[in-house]
Amino acid sequence: MRIDPALYDALERWAAAELRSVNGQIEYLLAEAVRRRGRLRDADKREEAADSPNADVGE
Repeated sequence: MRIDPALYDALERWAAAELRSVNGQIEYLLAEAVRRRGRLRDADKREEAADSPNADVGE
């Protein structure tokens, strides 16, 4: 993927602040955008909820 260097630097700083890799930050942001647009299938939502760190806590 080609990303403008200034955008990459901003993503890198943001990822470091949230203890993620740049790749993880990009994936997080894309998933959030897809969710907000309502384009994530119900099965994907259930699978993602099961992978959530708070899945056993009852949230």
